[in-house]
Amino acid sequence: MFAASLHLMSDPPLRRPIPAEDYQSHLDRESRRFAAILAEVDPSVRVPTCPDWSAADLVWHLTEVQWFWGSIAGGSITDDDAIEAVDSDKPERPEGYKEVLALYGTARERLSTAVADGPDDTPLWSWAAEQTLGFTRRRQAHEALIHRVDAELTAGVPVGSLDPELAADGIDEVLSVMWAELPAWASFSPTEGVIRIEATDTGNAWTIQLGQMSGTSTNTGKTYDEPSVRLCEPGSHEPDAQVRGSASDLDQWLWNRGNHRIERSGSRAALDGLAALIAAGVQ
Repeated sequence: MFAASLHLMSDPPLRRPIPAEDYQSHLDRESRRFAAILAEVDPSVRVPTCPDWSAADLVWHLTEVQWFWGSIAGGSITDDDAIEAVDSDKPERPEGYKEVLALYGTARERLSTAVADGPDDTPLWSWAAEQTLGFTRRRQAHEALIHRVDAELTAGVPVGSLDPELAADGIDEVLSVMWAELPAWASFSPTEGVIRIEATDTGNAWTIQLGQMSGTSTNTGKTYDEPSVRLCEPGSHEPDAQVRGSASDLDQWLWNRGNHRIERSGSRAALDGLAALIAAGVQ
């Protein structure tokens, strides 16, 4: 719903980092729940949040993801040149659904073992600016969480609660990594619209500046000019609009996972800009 005026609050304390062992626990729990749900559904059922996929496609997707990152972490890969070999070493998709589920179980165990040990700052390849084991543990916990939600929506069962601390961390990841992190060849041009996003149950808040990311990729030669955001320092900007909700609702909303109780107030133009960014999906 839209409120007539902003309800502004003082800046909250910084988000508390999640310990490595907690990410590990979240990854294990969410990955197991994902498999348990999808083991009971018709493999041809469509995934409402990814309509081009069936339930079997969803299982295969997370199998591929967890196998890939299990290979990266298990091999302590730090070099871009080694990624092609990792890609070529992945298994073929089995024909039967039971066999796909079984291979997923292998990929899950393989990833869990690979990321279990080592300090967060252990060097490890990633597609992001942060090239560490800690980044991979974090990313894969959130990957499993969001796809667990997909599994529940596909099965038509109630979506289980999201751990508030993990969900708040998920909001932070979307805003600071998925949206605000720019490659070295890109530039950011602000447009009108500063939005404060507040997780009402955890007390965390983020302020983002809407804008455009532009530039030409030095890897592919492709030119980009598309909506983006910049994460603002706390207290540095007066927001034009505000979005509030529980960490669970906000995390799922930012990932386009269903309808949630989100309070929106302030500039309609700014809120429409954010809605368009969410509709485009997290890349």
